[in-house]
Formats: sequence, structure tokens, C-alpha cells
Amino acid sequence: MTLFDPGQLATLLPRPHSFVQVAEDLGKATVRFSDDVKLQIAFIGEIAFKLLNTLLHPRSLRWKDAFLIAEKSGADAVGITALLGFLIGLILAFQSAIAMKKLGAEIFVADLVVISLFRELGPLITAFILAARSGSAFAAELGTMKINEEIDALTTMGLDPVQFLAVPRVIAAVFVIPLLTLFNHLFGLIGCGLVMSSFGFPPVTFFNQIQLAAGLGDLLGGLVKTFVFGVLIAGIGCLRGFQTGTGASAVGDSATKAVVSGIIAIVVSDGVFAVLYYFLGI
Repeated sequence: MTLFDPGQLATLLPRPHSFVQVAEDLGKATVRFSDDVKLQIAFIGEIAFKLLNTLLHPRSLRWKDAFLIAEKSGADAVGITALLGFLIGLILAFQSAIAMKKLGAEIFVADLVVISLFRELGPLITAFILAARSGSAFAAELGTMKINEEIDALTTMGLDPVQFLAVPRVIAAVFVIPLLTLFNHLFGLIGCGLVMSSFGFPPVTFFNQIQLAAGLGDLLGGLVKTFVFGVLIAGIGCLRGFQTGTGASAVGDSATKAVVSGIIAIVVSDGVFAVLYYFLGI
């Protein structure tokens, strides 16, 4: 009884005011978000440095693994990419044609669709698909390796986990996302062409119209974005995998964070590209 006073149990600590509690929670969330953004930027910088080192020393990369990852991320995603591109082109053309028909300007539906696909929708949709498929897969794979202590084993053997595991995945994503974007463009235009044909425009007229509406600069302007999207998706996916904790839901949480963070990074970088292209007059 001399070591413990049971009377202290009757004294309850005062509950903080609701506004104070909200302010504390908001401050803690802001600090966590700021630290996470700093960590993402630092990791992407490390990835960029090691990519440059890989270009200078190609033999340091495990090319066989990179090609295998590229096959899973690229070839296996052609079907869903083509399907979404076709549906987006079809729906966008049909919805635009309803408004354009009132003005007798249905032919300009082709202009709207091709410019939207080349400059924004094609790269964004493809990046979202890659983030959902490959970004989550990278996080799950590396997260499982961390739980099984395989990453610790690599470190013990003197191997850099980022160079050994993350760089091949980033290179694979960077190479496949422009090709997937081209497939998205192609099938999006096919969907638009079907709608234009239903309004009585022959394929030759549609083909000539999209040639007049969009040039090589529009196509390349969208494809340049995809290289940055690929680095962000694969880099963030690998980072979330390395951050995987312990527990039954740890791998699932890492995969979820990889998709959410990847999509946010894609949208933010796309906004940066929009401002940059505006000042460059592209």
C-alpha cells in the first residue's frame, strides 16, 4: 500500500476541448504528410541518381529481371489499356457529338477527341492503369520480401536493395508506359471513328480531320509526360514496399498506399506539365 495509492484511480484526467483535439490531430496529420512527401522526394531523387549510374554502367543492371517485369507490367496490360481507350474514345465522341449536332459541327468531334486523347486523357488513363496494376504489385512484392526478411538478407550480403530491386522495376515501367499510351491512343481513335461513322462520316474524312487537328507536337507532348509518370509510379510503389510494417494487413496497406500516392503524384505532375506547356506555348 505504501508503493501504490488506490485513491489515485478516482482522479480522472480532464478531457481536452474538442477544438484543441481537432487542432492537435490536424497538426499531427500535417506533420506526417509533410514528412511523407519529403521521404517520397528523397527516394525519387535516389532512384534518379541510380538510374543515371545504371546508364553509365549498364552491366550493373539485372536486365533479365527488368525484361520480365516489363512483360508483366506492359504486355499483360495491353488488353485493359486498349479496352479503356476504346471506351473512353467512344463515350467522349458520343457525348460531344450530341452537343455538336445542335450546331451542325459534328465533324469537329474528331478534333476534340484526338487532342484530348493525345495531350491529357491517354497519358493519364494509362498512368492510372499502371499505378493500379504495377504500382500495387511492386509494393506487395517488396512488402512480402521485407516481411520475410529477404531485404535484410540482401543488405547483409552487401547488396543495395534499391539498386537490386527498385531500379529494374523503374526502368521497366519507364519503357512500357509510352507503348501502352500509344495503344490507348489507337483504340481511343477507333472508338471515336465508329461514332463518326454512325453519323455518316466516311473513315477517310475522319482520318483527314484528325491529321489536321493534331500534330506530332501534341503526340510527343503527351508521351513526354509518361516517362515522368513511370518513374513516379514505380518509385512510389517500391518505396511503399520498403516501408511495409508487420502484421497481417501490412502488405495490403502498402499496396493501397502505393496506388493512392501514385495517383496523387500523377495528377500533381500533370498539373506541373500543364503550367510548363502553357508558358512554353506547347
